[in-house]
Amino acid sequence: MNTLLWLRTDLRLHDNPALAAAAENGTVTALFVASPGQWRLHGEAPAKVDFWLRNLHELAQDLDKLGIPLKLLTVPDWTHAPSAIARFCQTHGMQQVHANTEWAINERRRDAAVAGALQTIGVDWTLHHGASLLRPGTVLTGKGECYRVYTPYARTCRERLRTAPIRPVPAPRAQTAPAWAADTLPAAFDGFPPPSDAVRALWPAGEAAASERLAAFTDGVIDAYKDERDFPSLPGTSCLSPYLAAGVLSPGQALRAALAANHGELDSGKAGAATWINELLWREFYQHLLAAYPSLSMHQPMKPETAAVPWRDAPTDLHAWQQGQTGIPIVDAAMRQLLALGWMHNRLRMVTAMFLSKNLLIDWRLGEAWFMAQLVDGDLAANNGGWQWSASTGADAVPYFRVFNPLSQSRRFDPRGVFLREWLPELAHLDDQAIHDPSPMERAAAGYPLAIVDLAQSRLRALEAFGNLPAAH
Repeated sequence: MNTLLWLRTDLRLHDNPALAAAAENGTVTALFVASPGQWRLHGEAPAKVDFWLRNLHELAQDLDKLGIPLKLLTVPDWTHAPSAIARFCQTHGMQQVHANTEWAINERRRDAAVAGALQTIGVDWTLHHGASLLRPGTVLTGKGECYRVYTPYARTCRERLRTAPIRPVPAPRAQTAPAWAADTLPAAFDGFPPPSDAVRALWPAGEAAASERLAAFTDGVIDAYKDERDFPSLPGTSCLSPYLAAGVLSPGQALRAALAANHGELDSGKAGAATWINELLWREFYQHLLAAYPSLSMHQPMKPETAAVPWRDAPTDLHAWQQGQTGIPIVDAAMRQLLALGWMHNRLRMVTAMFLSKNLLIDWRLGEAWFMAQLVDGDLAANNGGWQWSASTGADAVPYFRVFNPLSQSRRFDPRGVFLREWLPELAHLDDQAIHDPSPMERAAAGYPLAIVDLAQSRLRALEAFGNLPAAH
């Protein structure tokens, strides 16, 4: 029997339920469906698409060693996917198609259309669970609803994971290759130019690279994670988010490595490991919300009353924020890091998001879209969840009256200005105090702008805007 594995954001051999099922049922062919037009509609970052492609090149070699050819279909957008996949199945005599579920609304609609097209031609269609630790829709409150508050959600997850640990799914064994050869993959997709070699070097592709990075983190860095993760100048985070977003690394692999480093403990034992596991569960929380509330895929706030926030139409301020020219050093350094690396330290994602949505009172959705257009680790659930948390519009979000002071954040988490000096070389000569908030004279001499907003006054403006909402209290 010929079986087809449709690869999406699950670019790995190991711990891949759809691949394992396809291999159990017949001779496997792998397929990747490229859709540059759809990616543009979704605002995907060129760095992210390049990362996908580089991982596809690595995966193609790994699959070839097992006798599994990787085929490539290119369609303008997902409306063309059902007919293209059905034709492929007919041409190659496929009897089954296996894929891992994706939970965003456009992806679910696409899959429903593909399932219908395959049913018409008599091809079996099976979706598997491989993108999260626990299947969305299975972690519910006593009323049978999706949790909207993180703490009880995480408690339930831990109870489930203690009683039913996530078991690894082995990679398939080698097979006799089918009659057709693998396709030659392009060096780039149209409209998505590759980033610099320096950026590519930060994110090496392939399962082996992901495993090495995971091992390096859990073998030592994780011990200091709780204490060092908020300091952007320190190598205190895992830098695994691109691999999780592209599915080169599964959440189960990440959790098992953390548990191995923590003697099997989920929320006790080593503080660093327990804290990182907590972050994995936050990632899960946002995926479960995305699955339960399709409106999150449609740019809607989780808290409906916040749709009435009087966001400012301020394109000049938005541009200054995007380009790292706000005159607030920690915000500008973070935004320049994003532009240069396609990645931003997580603490700074919160700082810059809150500055845009609260101090500038600019619609969080504009910031969410800008991040997605830059991030190599862009993930709809995590990016939307983080933005709605910072903007106080989401589930279990920060209260609207809590507004980070970026100067305080800068002094606390970059006390010696190491991160600021790296990304704001024009201010590198200033001392450890002045660099966080240079004087007008120091700014003029360095060619660095004055702050585009008064932090205290803008905070009050945000409190008024949110406080006047009908159900804000």
